Amino acid sequence: MPLKAHRLLTAALAGIVLATVAAAPGSAAPAAAERTSKAESRRVDAVPTPRLGWYKCYDIAECATAQLPLDYDKPKGATTEIAILRVKAKDQKRKIGSLFLNPGGPGGSATDFALFAPYFLSDSLLQRFDIVGVDPRGIGASANLRCFKSVKDQTAVLDLLNVPFPVTKTEEQRYVKGSKQLGRACSTTGRPLAGAMSTAEVARDMDVMRRAVGDRKLNYLGFSYGSALGQYYANMFPDRFRALAVDGVLDPTDWVGSTREILDQRLRSSDGAYRALIEILKRCDKAGEKFCVFAGGDPVKNFATIARELRAKPLELPDGAGGTITVTYAVFVSAILGSLYGVDAGQVVTEIAAEVWAALRGGSTAALTERAREARATKRGYDFPYQNGFEASSAVICTDGRHPADAGLWPAATARRDQQAPYFGRAWGWIDSQCAHKTWTVQDEDAYRGPFTRRTAAPVLVVGNFWDPATNYRGAVTSSRLLPNSRLLSSNNWGHTAYGSGVCATTAIDNYLLTGTPPAKGTVCTDSVQPFTEPLPPAGEATTLSSPTGKQRPPVATLIPESVLTPQQ
Repeated sequence: MPLKAHRLLTAALAGIVLATVAAAPGSAAPAAAERTSKAESRRVDAVPTPRLGWYKCYDIAECATAQLPLDYDKPKGATTEIAILRVKAKDQKRKIGSLFLNPGGPGGSATDFALFAPYFLSDSLLQRFDIVGVDPRGIGASANLRCFKSVKDQTAVLDLLNVPFPVTKTEEQRYVKGSKQLGRACSTTGRPLAGAMSTAEVARDMDVMRRAVGDRKLNYLGFSYGSALGQYYANMFPDRFRALAVDGVLDPTDWVGSTREILDQRLRSSDGAYRALIEILKRCDKAGEKFCVFAGGDPVKNFATIARELRAKPLELPDGAGGTITVTYAVFVSAILGSLYGVDAGQVVTEIAAEVWAALRGGSTAALTERAREARATKRGYDFPYQNGFEASSAVICTDGRHPADAGLWPAATARRDQQAPYFGRAWGWIDSQCAHKTWTVQDEDAYRGPFTRRTAAPVLVVGNFWDPATNYRGAVTSSRLLPNSRLLSSNNWGHTAYGSGVCATTAIDNYLLTGTPPAKGTVCTDSVQPFTEPLPPAGEATTLSSPTGKQRPPVATLIPESVLTPQQ
C-alpha cells in the first residue's frame, strides 16, 4: 500500500554536483573493467533470445511471458515460465532504453511494481524509458512455487507461524515446529522450483530478458532486496549494464553469510530499527508536548514501560462487533516496526505509543481501537486462492545464504539479538528460521556466493538513508566499499529506502539513470522531512502532509511482521 505523501522542504538540490571529476595530471590510469566470466557467458548466451508475444494489458501496459531454463547448465532442459510487463516510454523517439525495476521482498512482484511506476517514478524517467518488471521465478505472475499440495496442508503449517514473532516458550516451540515443516515441504513438494530460485537465477533471467526487449545494456533500479539482485547482476555481468542503482541496500556478503549466524545477526536490520526508534523518542522528548504527543515524562523510559507491561499482560480492546482485539507485546512491537517504514515515522510511532500508554492507564481506547479496525480491514487470511508469498521469499533466502543447522537454535539466537537491539532483535531474527539446513535441504547448485568486488565497466549508484529500519544504512556503506566502481549517495530521510522521500535524493537517482553519471563523491541529501518540526494540530484535526516530489513513495516489498495495529503495506 503506498505510503502517505509528505510536505515539500526547500533547499533540495543544494550541494548536488553531477559532473565526473577528471583524474589529476600524473595520476595512475584507472584499473580496467572486468568482463562477464566465460562460465556465466556460456550459461546465458546459450539461451536463444525469447520472442515476446506482447499483448495490451491493464489499460496502460503490455504483458508477455517467456519459457526460460530451470537450470542454465541445461539450456535445452526443463523450463519455467517468467512473466514480464512494460509501460512504454512516453517519448519513444528519444527513448534511452528499458528501465528494469525490482520492488524487493524477496517475493515482491516486479510486474505489479512496474505497473504502478507512473505513480512513483519521476516524469523524466517515464518519458525516456520503457518501464519493465520481470517477476522473479516462482513469484507473482511467473510460474508459482507451491510447497504444499493444498491450501489445507499449507494452513496447517502457517497456523504454527501465525504470530508477528514468537515471544513465549510455547510460541517459540510452535514456531520452530512450523519452521521445520515449512522447510521440509519446500524441499520435497516444492521441488524442483524451490531449488532454482536463488538470486543468481533471477539475475540470469534478467540478462536474457534484457536481450528480449532489445537492449544492448541493462538499466536497473532495485529497492531493498532488489539491491541484492542489482549487486548480483553487477558482479556476474560487470560489462553488461549502462546504469544500475540500488536503494535500501543489503550487503551481499552478509546476505550469503555463514552457518554460524542467523540472518539478522549478519544484516543488523534490528540495529537499524532500534537506532531509529531511540532517535525518534529522544527527539520527541527534546521537542516537547507542543510538538510530540508522547513527550510527557521520559519517552524512552515510557516506551520501555509499555513493552514491559504488554509482555506481562496483553491489552484487550473491543472490536465493535462483539469481539475483542488483543494487543500483545509482539503486536505492539511489529506495529512500531511497520511505522518506522514511513517518512512520517516520528509522528506515527509516537501516536501509537501514546494511544497504548493511555489505554494501559485506563484512558480512552477509541483512537487505538479505530486504528486496529482500519489495519484489520486491509489484511486477508491464507485461505483461497493459494497464496505462496512466504514460501517464495523463503526459497530465495534459504537458497541464497548459508544458515545454522537446526531451527531449534533460533530461540537463543534471537534472544541474544534482542539484547543487542531491544524490541526488534526477535522481530527481525525469526525471518529465516525455516532455512535451517537440516530441514531446508533443497539447494541451488548454481547459486552465486561471490566475489562481490568486481570492477564494473559502468559506475553503480548505491543509495542509503540514515534511519532505515530494514536495510541498515551500514549495508549501503559496506556495499559501496566492496564495489570499486561505485558511488555512495546518502540521505537523512526517515523510512525504508530514499527514492521519493525528498527532491535531492530522487533527482540524484533520476539524473544518474538518465545520464549514467553518478552524483559527486560524498553527496549527502538533507532536505527530507524531519519529525517534530511543526506544532501538533488541534485535537480532532488530522495532519495533512504533501509530497516533496509530487509523487507517491515506491510500494517497496519487504519481510515485516504483520500487526493488527498497522495497515498492510
